[in-house]
Amino acid sequence: MPALSSTMTEGKIVSWVKSEGDVLSKGESVVVVESDKADMDVETFYDGILAAIVVGEGETALVGAAIGVLAETEDEIAEAKAKAASKSVAEGPRKTVATPYAKKLAKQHKVDIESVVGTGPYGRITPEDIEAAAGLSPSKKNVGLAVVVETKPAAPAKAPAASAAPSSLPPPVPGSTVVPFTTMQSAVSKNMVESLSVPTFRVGYPVTTDALDALYEKVKPKGVTMTALLAKAAAMALAQHPVVNSSCKDGKSFTYNSNINIAVAVAINGGLITPVLQDADKLDLYLLSQKWKELVEKARAKQLQPQEYNSGTFTLSNLGMFGVDRFDAILPPGQGAIMAVGASKPTVVADADGFFSVKNKMLKLVHFMLAESMAR
Repeated sequence: MPALSSTMTEGKIVSWVKSEGDVLSKGESVVVVESDKADMDVETFYDGILAAIVVGEGETALVGAAIGVLAETEDEIAEAKAKAASKSVAEGPRKTVATPYAKKLAKQHKVDIESVVGTGPYGRITPEDIEAAAGLSPSKKNVGLAVVVETKPAAPAKAPAASAAPSSLPPPVPGSTVVPFTTMQSAVSKNMVESLSVPTFRVGYPVTTDALDALYEKVKPKGVTMTALLAKAAAMALAQHPVVNSSCKDGKSFTYNSNINIAVAVAINGGLITPVLQDADKLDLYLLSQKWKELVEKARAKQLQPQEYNSGTFTLSNLGMFGVDRFDAILPPGQGAIMAVGASKPTVVADADGFFSVKNKMLKLVHFMLAESMAR
């Protein structure tokens, strides 16, 4: 099971494109996997024969676990099937999954991350695991916290309430159907909850778009989209204000990104994904538009590679084409800002010309990052 995003811990097999016994060529789509981002086609990196399918359609597997066995020749098929039937191969060696900050700490303290046993969800390696391996003893902090919690009389009272929470949910309405979340919907729900814990506040500002609309009408016949225009404008602004292109992932430090990668929200069948225009500040408008069209086509065909949707440093969400004039966008995990763009509309203002086209934008930043950028 490949890691199709930096936050993916397990994947669900949607469908097998190939069957057992099929001959495979390098780069050929073999299976469709439902990750926490989207349903994606997974390609084989080797030539061979699909000897056995270990994880069937509708089943899930942890990242790094074997989902199929590839044989180089027909003579190896029987042996490959035998291996697939064994528990050890089915479970397989799993890929090391760690948080970005844990990887940074491992490099900083020269810790072999492959030798660290993760204590996070599904074995994910956390910063605390790295600190423990480096001899920094983060466990002492946890012990101290546990002692404090135990000595507080209010703590025991909260435990029953937490356990009783699920039973307090109202039962389904008679005649209704309960449909479990897909992997992507579960991830979206989790990310939205995590976003609520980030200290942020929202800033809305009306922008006169007469010049932008005029430019768009000029370049539209050449294949330039409004999305590309907005992404280019955002990239140029981020180049002048790098603090907005930074992020705070650990609550202790800023990460200033050397690249300006604009992620743009796109609705696809079954969810939402954010293809990334990498180095948007360095590409001219026409090349950026062409790149965006390619990304959208790949997104709708479920052929995006992980680096094409999980490398964003700033996110743009545009609902103007639906007539939405303003909305609140959720800050993506690991980023410092997201901009929500609404529709432009003629608005009467106190001006000799009478009417102006106004586009309402809302900019959301991490609170303390915004305070610094405003001070500048």
